[in-house]
Amino acid sequence: MTDLAAIKDAARKAGFARRKPLFASANDAQAGYLSEVLAGYRGVSLSGFMPIRTEIDPRPAMAEASAHGPVGVPVIIGAQQPLRFSRWTPDGAMIDGAFGARIPEVMDFFDPEIVIVPLLAFTRRGDRLGYGGGFYDRTLEQLRGRRATLAIGFAFAGQEVDALPVEPTDQPLDMIVTEAGVIDISR
Repeated sequence: MTDLAAIKDAARKAGFARRKPLFASANDAQAGYLSEVLAGYRGVSLSGFMPIRTEIDPRPAMAEASAHGPVGVPVIIGAQQPLRFSRWTPDGAMIDGAFGARIPEVMDFFDPEIVIVPLLAFTRRGDRLGYGGGFYDRTLEQLRGRRATLAIGFAFAGQEVDALPVEPTDQPLDMIVTEAGVIDISR
């Protein structure tokens, strides 16, 4: 294991430990700021995510957004491949996908213009630490190569850290939304 890989592994363990108590005390209003942000993009295609483990839950904001435009969820196609996004509705039939995330029973793929990204830790600079598979980094690079794509990190405020190990392949976030507010990233 390289030094950077070891550092990222330690940061992931710390991120899981930091997120667990935040999840345990979460309430139904945690997606309020995300709903407000998405209201400014009515009708723009977006993808949320189906929460796994102790991730913050974006589904209330996704449900609101689905009344105004297409909303999808990520589907893992295979290792080392970008994600695909299949249309999601609040009452649509779901099945188990990779890593325990639910995916639509019937696939209807599209490319979102906004991607709501789960994470373990983030910085105010827009750096993000995920689970290590590189799925979102590959996907955002591909989507951004085709057109402007807004990456919104969605997390608990307590997941913020001062610094994260970053590699050239890590795709930055454009904005971070927490249960406590919105952090705009200026570049």
